[in-house]
Amino acid sequence: MEITYKDIHDFKEDDLKDLFLSVDWSSGHFPGKLQTAMKNFETVISAWDEDILVGLICAMDDGIMNAYVHYLLVRPEYQDKGIGKELVRQVKEIYKDYLRIVVVGYDDEVGFYENCGFEKAEDASPLFITDLWT
Repeated sequence: MEITYKDIHDFKEDDLKDLFLSVDWSSGHFPGKLQTAMKNFETVISAWDEDILVGLICAMDDGIMNAYVHYLLVRPEYQDKGIGKELVRQVKEIYKDYLRIVVVGYDDEVGFYENCGFEKAEDASPLFITDLWT
């Protein structure tokens, strides 16, 4: 298995749907919206095993100070192979001159992000308005 990393914004709907649903993310039920979102993100790095989309990281930024990682996902059968860490490494390199890179990590993901150099805020909590959770 040789993983290839690409800096692209154009994806097939089915590739996005399959990746997002592989990790039970409800966003996968909106592949057309995901396809448009990928075109709008400032930074999108994807991981491929030949023609299979196996991982993805997306970030948005203000152009100088703050970057926000919005999506980071890797198909379950490809997890624990360093793909997620490599995607984070590439984003950290892109934003190395920024003052802050922010990610919302759910409780079971915090350890991964800490291993990638992020620190958990003791005095902050993520807040959402969403129609994705039903």
